[in-house]
Amino acid sequence: MVSKNLTATLILFTTFLFISESISAVHSPPQLNATTKDLDFIRTSCNVTQYPDLCFKSLACYASTVHQSPARLTKLSVDVAITKANSTLVFLSKLSLSVAQVKNCVSYVEDAIDSMRDCLPILRNISRGGGVAAAPSSASPPAAEVFSSQMSDVLTYMSAALTNEETCTDEYEDEEGMVKTIVCGRVNKLKMFSSNALALANSLANKGSSP
Repeated sequence: MVSKNLTATLILFTTFLFISESISAVHSPPQLNATTKDLDFIRTSCNVTQYPDLCFKSLACYASTVHQSPARLTKLSVDVAITKANSTLVFLSKLSLSVAQVKNCVSYVEDAIDSMRDCLPILRNISRGGGVAAAPSSASPPAAEVFSSQMSDVLTYMSAALTNEETCTDEYEDEEGMVKTIVCGRVNKLKMFSSNALALANSLANKGSSP
């Protein structure tokens, strides 16, 4: 039976979860000099994702930065997913101090963040119109081949991140109770952001090397 102290702790975390999710839902950076075309580009791009409304709401504030660039949009979607993962990690780490079983999920989310971070230098390079970091040989591979290789790495990293997040929630598949509700509620939300980033990365890979 769950102790009264643990129950009280879980209730507090549930309240904190609700408040933090409410704040994150309404807080976003301003749309500086965003044009209708910039916003329409993001809305259309988000249609390839499983959660297009969330995709648009989380990325529309960067419309003027994206400026109709699939590569910049993909990089920013990973940035947003990492931000969400970091807040999830902080939340789960605090919860794990009272509920030991949550420590596994903390490790999975840490691994997910590491995988997503591995994408950033690749996507940053692509968004700037670069190939692989200064190929030393004059017989370097064609740009399309370089791009394909880079995006293959990005898709591998993002898939690994999503797999780690899914492994966390899978551990609670046969359980019931408040811990499952809290942990899965938080991580399932993170999975939506990661899924969107993966879908945009896959779309970028299919479109070609235009920054």
